[in-house]
Amino acid sequence: MVSREHKKAAALHDNLQLLRSITNSHSLNKASIIVDASKYIEELKQKVERLNQDISTVQNSNPLSHQYSPMVTVERVVKGFSINVFSEKSCQGLLVSILEVFEELGLNVIEARVSCTHTFQLQAIGEIEEEGEEAIDAQTVKEAVVQAIKSWSQNGEQD
Repeated sequence: MVSREHKKAAALHDNLQLLRSITNSHSLNKASIIVDASKYIEELKQKVERLNQDISTVQNSNPLSHQYSPMVTVERVVKGFSINVFSEKSCQGLLVSILEVFEELGLNVIEARVSCTHTFQLQAIGEIEEEGEEAIDAQTVKEAVVQAIKSWSQNGEQD
């Protein structure tokens, strides 16, 4: 009987450690791990909701006027932002316009992946200066990138 209870306790401990690692929790006690997991689930729900709103916006807009309009998503990460830009068309010169906006915002590109072959895809992690950390949020970054895309588009730099 003691062995059975010990196995249950060990299994619970293993599951809590797995939950702790999945949610990037630094907590050590059970209740805190569960609270961190609950917060993590709420953050994921908010991300899904934002992505669904973005998808809905794209689907509900006029398909001809936005056929090649890049979709932009920005999420807050530990010391900065994760920025994703996607267009169904290769957009010559767009990367330069976006990088200029990053510089204006004080975002240092820590990591980036870009593809400009048949489509335009940018996935970047931008880190902000510590003193400017409170002054800028994900919506501000997104609006600045969208404005850069509009300016680029109006300047006739696309193919």
